[in-house]
Amino acid sequence: MPMLKRPDAEIHYEVHGKGFPVLLYAPGGLRSNIEFWGPDAEGKPRAWMDPRTALTDRFTVISMDQRNAGRSIADVKADHGWHTFAADHLALMDLLGFGKFFVMGGCIGGSYCFEAIEQAPERVAGAILQNPIGLWENRDTWDDGIRIYSKTVRARDPSISEEAVQSFGRNMFGPDFVFSVTREFVKNCHTPMLLQPGNDKPHPAKTSEEIAALAPNLEVQKDWRGPQYLGESIRRVRAFMERHTPKG
Repeated sequence: MPMLKRPDAEIHYEVHGKGFPVLLYAPGGLRSNIEFWGPDAEGKPRAWMDPRTALTDRFTVISMDQRNAGRSIADVKADHGWHTFAADHLALMDLLGFGKFFVMGGCIGGSYCFEAIEQAPERVAGAILQNPIGLWENRDTWDDGIRIYSKTVRARDPSISEEAVQSFGRNMFGPDFVFSVTREFVKNCHTPMLLQPGNDKPHPAKTSEEIAALAPNLEVQKDWRGPQYLGESIRRVRAFMERHTPKG
């Protein structure tokens, strides 16, 4: 089982396919892990594509369990936040020998995409934002997420304090908009992006509308969710990545 060794974590990852790399950030909030790309617990397909099969004939697809999700384990400190996850992501791509890459994120993954661009703009060739999260009449969603996260990590490691988890939660979900970056950042971000908008409480339509209005180099695929749009969703993502793959 491939694992990235970090000073305070072990991060599980998988590599599929061959070609220019794309790093996946799975849906699932703080439970973001590889399994959320595949069928649900009843074996039914998700409402979104599985890039591990849809893109691997043309791209190297790297999927991962985020820290303290799936098979990844990590410490939690009071100063941890989006930058902590981004450090894992960049370290993984360093380990695999990839300098430049695409990022593709569902749910919380959209905010990971923005953080990767903020931390290493010269390395991100483009971003696919699928169902991005944001703060819009849903503060209880993120408070509940931290409460569940605290139970999970502290049951595994009681030395992680509740105070540290709550501080981590404020760092993650204290800001507004998409949490990881500001509106001003998105307004000045010229990295190519493809947006597949959200439309429910954790993934507000309002947040996607703001992203679309702010980002200067972004295209939108309005209808992408569900089996009737699966083929077109795959086509649009592939076309976007092929168009923005660096030459040479």
